[in-house]
Amino acid sequence: MKIQLTYLIVLVVLFISCSESKTLIYDVDLVIKGGTILDLSNNGLSTKDLQNKAILIKDDTIFDIVDVSTISKEQKNSIDATSKFIIPGLTDGFTVINNQNYANAFLYMGITDVVGVESSRRGVFYHEANPSPNVHMLREVGEAPISDDEVVETIKKHAKNGAEVLLIMYGLNPSQVQLAQAEAKKYGMGTIGELGFTSYEKGMEIGIDAFVHTTRYSLDIAPDTLAKKVAAEPFSNDLGSPKWRYYKLLTNLDSTNTSLLKHAKKLGNSKTYIQPTFALLYLDMPFSKNPWKEKVAQIIDIKDVNRPADTLTGKHNYPPEELAAYQKLGKQELMIEKMYYSNGAKYLSGSATDVWGSMPGISLHQELEVLNRIGLSNREVLATSTSNFNEAYGFKFGKIKKGFKANILVLDKNPIEDIVNLKGSKRLILNGKEIDLEELFKESLK
Repeated sequence: MKIQLTYLIVLVVLFISCSESKTLIYDVDLVIKGGTILDLSNNGLSTKDLQNKAILIKDDTIFDIVDVSTISKEQKNSIDATSKFIIPGLTDGFTVINNQNYANAFLYMGITDVVGVESSRRGVFYHEANPSPNVHMLREVGEAPISDDEVVETIKKHAKNGAEVLLIMYGLNPSQVQLAQAEAKKYGMGTIGELGFTSYEKGMEIGIDAFVHTTRYSLDIAPDTLAKKVAAEPFSNDLGSPKWRYYKLLTNLDSTNTSLLKHAKKLGNSKTYIQPTFALLYLDMPFSKNPWKEKVAQIIDIKDVNRPADTLTGKHNYPPEELAAYQKLGKQELMIEKMYYSNGAKYLSGSATDVWGSMPGISLHQELEVLNRIGLSNREVLATSTSNFNEAYGFKFGKIKKGFKANILVLDKNPIEDIVNLKGSKRLILNGKEIDLEELFKESLK
């Protein structure tokens, strides 16, 4: 009996020893243990969420994803994410940062990457922000007609200066758009089309990665003569301009319009992503909420915002005729995008901040809200701001995956159940390091 008891004790000790030998202390900088890693792949159509995993982070990169059971209790620099929900940091795919508080607002709202734009209305991009979302600068070619040689030289210059996305614009003819696409890919750039003298159908055939602005990539619905006039004068606010004649054409469409349906099917069958930038018209939509009531709005100076919302009403103070025109256009944009989505269009999120009252951080969440309203599921909406940027441009961020940039949100509540949970309590990992968001907010108020 004594021998049997001794044998049993030895077996127990060996079992415990073998079990403990399976755990490891990993040579990494940060470990996120447990929680649910939400699967946002395949444009948000996949649902293979991961449980009981640990994300290993080394430097600014996801080193590996392993079973939690392999992590030693002695592992240092770990975050316990039990009962939490883990997604990649959000991306605003078309925006400006004008100052440090803009950068802080993006981070506070969970945005770790931006495709940076600058313009006369948005102002000069502020590259000195620290901390800041990662910036992937967009530069344009063809705002006005130019020669083939100028197309090539312009893109070469942009690549030399670090541009990661090329905006191919109105002034280029079809052969030049094809040239610009080929040159951009030679330098590893993503491409966005904002076309005019070239149709969007042709842009799809050429293989442009994405189109921006509903009111731009719907131009194929207009007669060719009007489209060319819009291309020649794309930015006028005159309600009698070609742009506004085209906008009025859009507002008079209905869901049975054959040109609209034809264009929707082409977008749905193409590999090109679309980026509506609903935030430009969000304030003019009937369901809009006052952006100045968002907590993070406290750190934004109204004088920095182009055509800002009224702080009391949350609406534009446009002249009555202009306001009515934008309200009709905003309502129609919803119908048009519902048509595009129902025909299979794939989406990227971008706020177009800070034009027409759009605001840093806040307006990306407005964008996600409206994407939800046109029919995208919560999971699909999340994909538009995360994994789809890898699918569209090949960027190595936007996924919780080995080898991808360690930009991560650890959320207290599940955004699949309610997209508003994205704005709730969270922990943010930027390039492998945690940012104390509440401390960042307090510093911004000083």
